[in-house]
Amino acid sequence: MAVQPDDRLDARGLPCPLPLLKAKQSLSRLAAGQVLEVRATDAGSWRDFETFTAQSEHVLEAREVRDDIYYYWIRKAGKSRS
Repeated sequence: MAVQPDDRLDARGLPCPLPLLKAKQSLSRLAAGQVLEVRATDAGSWRDFETFTAQSEHVLEAREVRDDIYYYWIRKAGKSRS
């Protein structure tokens, strides 16, 4: 993965909508422009994170599935760090 996360959230084993709710909490603690990596096992998270970032100013930098684990890299909205 080319995007280096500033923080990681392990949401594996959590049912919908908990991965998204926990990600929102984690994003609130990051500075604008920082990247959060989320790992989840809930298949519904694929759609949830896509919808969330489409409806917010946060950017879904990348996402992928490896061994039934969903990985998301979300860049927090706002002015990037210089």
